[in-house]
Amino acid sequence: MKLKYWLLLLLLSLIFVGCSQSNQKINNSTQSHLPIVKTPEKRNETLLHTVVQISIYHKNQEKVLDEAISYIEEMEKLLSTNIVGSDIYRINHAKGKPTKVDERSFELIKQALEISKESDGKFDISIGVVTNLWQIGSENARLPSDEEIKQALPMINYHDIVLNDSDKTVQIKEGMILELGGISKGYIADRVKDFLASKGVTTAIINLGGNVVVMGTSPNNSEGWKVGIQDPEKTRGVTVGFVYQEDSSIVTSGIYERYFEENGKRYHHIIDPKTGYPIENQISGVTVFTKTSTQGDGLSTSLFLLGIDEGLELVNQIEGVEAIFIDKNHGIHLSNGLKESFELTHGDYYIEK
Repeated sequence: MKLKYWLLLLLLSLIFVGCSQSNQKINNSTQSHLPIVKTPEKRNETLLHTVVQISIYHKNQEKVLDEAISYIEEMEKLLSTNIVGSDIYRINHAKGKPTKVDERSFELIKQALEISKESDGKFDISIGVVTNLWQIGSENARLPSDEEIKQALPMINYHDIVLNDSDKTVQIKEGMILELGGISKGYIADRVKDFLASKGVTTAIINLGGNVVVMGTSPNNSEGWKVGIQDPEKTRGVTVGFVYQEDSSIVTSGIYERYFEENGKRYHHIIDPKTGYPIENQISGVTVFTKTSTQGDGLSTSLFLLGIDEGLELVNQIEGVEAIFIDKNHGIHLSNGLKESFELTHGDYYIEK
């Protein structure tokens, strides 16, 4: 399957891209490693349409926390679809003309476009024209008519996105809308990790909603960070089990994250760009464990599209990547590397053999 070969290549490329990219507006001066403490300094903010939390297990890190939060705010202003003046907003309102953008925005769009191309549009950053119809996750969420979706679908076409590397411009067809929500949080999480490391931080947790990055290992548990797996039918924080992780990214996608109900049917936010409707399969949630959050973002959506059987087949072929699928019948499907380490804690769920 072409998608499987693409993902194998993508996983490698994202690792190297994530390690090599620079962040011009962050001071990357290195410091020696700081003493580790058991009680972290924390910062919580509402950003990126979620609750952002950064926990640093070193003393006297108020300034670093302030700078990390400021960086997330800066990146949201660059990559948001809705903030007037953001790079994505300006592209979407340029009426088909080339738009010069920040180098970081350009590189992220370039990565996202490669995913769109290599997955034959299964992951398509030009899906905004349809997600704007649904507006799932906002107070204006609604069920669009079949005719509205039919008229919008021709505007979803990654082939109509033109990048100019020398000028750092992005050009789209008039009427198209870019939406980078499926990958931007992962990119930002990786950049925050790079920033913290540049300040000597070795032990921390970066939580951007469904994207979590753990640095180092837990100072309170010799087995590592205890990572809970979200119950897809409950609010965030209710888990079905857990695994221990070190130096890892954990990305979770689920039909529980953003949705609305109409006439007794739930409509979630994971839209199939080919049909314009939420994806319909047996998956209620998927959690992916990778080395970078950008990598995890790219995989989580693709695994949702592949389904449980093909998704597990793919993950089991890739070194350093693991995944947990939860189906709508409360079955938990584990990749090979997690079968001995996952601990079930919820009596209403069971592990599929």
